[in-house]
Parts: sequence; C-alpha cells; structure tokens
Amino acid sequence: MTKINQNIHRFGEEERHGVYRAIYERRDMRSYFTPTPIEDDVLGRLLDAAHHAPSVGMMQPWRFILIRDAGVRQSVYELFKQANEAASSIYEDKQKALYVSLKLAGILEAPVNLCVTCDITSGRGRGLGRQTMPETAIYSTVCAIQNLCLAARAEGIGVGWVSIFDPDRLRSLLGIPAEMVFVGYLCMGYASQFDAQSELQLQGWEMPSELPNLIHFDRYGNTDEKRAAQLLGTLKF
Repeated sequence: MTKINQNIHRFGEEERHGVYRAIYERRDMRSYFTPTPIEDDVLGRLLDAAHHAPSVGMMQPWRFILIRDAGVRQSVYELFKQANEAASSIYEDKQKALYVSLKLAGILEAPVNLCVTCDITSGRGRGLGRQTMPETAIYSTVCAIQNLCLAARAEGIGVGWVSIFDPDRLRSLLGIPAEMVFVGYLCMGYASQFDAQSELQLQGWEMPSELPNLIHFDRYGNTDEKRAAQLLGTLKF
C-alpha cells in the first residue's frame, strides 16, 4: 500500500499562522476608522477574495454596490438612525442605557461602504444544490462577505457589518431590484487599532460562548464537555 504524505498540501508554518491570525484577530469594526482612502488595487483584492468564496452550484449570486459618495452615505446613515432609535425601544433601564451608548455603525466615518445583495433568481448553476435548500444562495453570499472580512484584516482594513435598517427603505434608496435580496451593509476603512476583544465584549454587552458546550457527537444532544475539551486541547497551528 502506498503511503500518503498527509502534509503534502499543508501550508507552511508562517502561512498557516497568517490564516489563523486573520480569523482570530478579525473584528466587527465601528470605532476606529481613519479617513485614509482605500486604494483601488487593495479594494480590488478584497472584492476578488469575496468572489472566490464557495457558492452553491457555482452560482456566485453575490452582487456588490460600492458606495463612496458622501451624500449617499449620509442618506444611508439617516435610515440607520431611524431604525436604531426604534430598535432601542425594546430595551429598558440599564440595558437601554447600554444599548444607546453602543456605537453600532461607522457609515460616515468609513471611507468606503459596500452593500452586498444576492440574486436568488440567477440561473447560474442550473439549480444544483438549491432544489431542497434554496436559501443556500444567501448562505453563499454570506461566505463571500466572510472572505472579504478576513482578507481585509490581512490588509489592516476594518469592516463593520450594519444590520439595523428597514430593508425596504434601503432597497429604495439604493435602487436594489426586486429579485435581489439585501444581505449585508459593510463599512470599510483602514483602522487605527484592532482590539484584542470584540467591541461588544469590551463594552459588556455579551461574552463569547464556550466552544465545548456547542459540540455534539454523532447526533444532536449527545454532548460531552470533557471529550470536547480534550479535542480542543490539541489545538496547534
């Protein structure tokens, strides 16, 4: 029997470290954008990284609206402000005070905004993989966003995903066609710093989950924290 070299396709140690560093040091950025423009060649690399995401049936349903115009960003910010005020109404007392104190968007501060949509009517891929799960088109688009976020971190660029909008009003403002699903609105710019923890964690809104509690073995509900901890104890890059 021919022995297979298990490491033949493995990245070098520094390359592996770079990949995992981008994953672990990525942050949802809102507070540290600088006015430095993102160069076209860098922005092109980020969009190309997004375009290399996995997609169901090779559908590649993502569409990008690149927004640099200050007037358009101001109009988008007004939509955010209105939606954010409404969102704050579900909280009370200390929780509401904390919510109001959070900075939840960098629409005006970030020199580049990117609206990401998904064309769920596209015939690309001829329906492969979508007969039973049509929502995989949207999942594919989210994969593209994640690719962009990781590539951006490698470039020293922060990305903040804003979801506090009335989708219909945003669609109208940006002229998004009916067949397009609005997936995400991203604020992008060079960052003055990247915190060791997420902004929401630092501000006391929520703490990270413990991974051993989220792992099930062979079927849902079959948890074993000790076994999971042993599995994760072997982590090395």
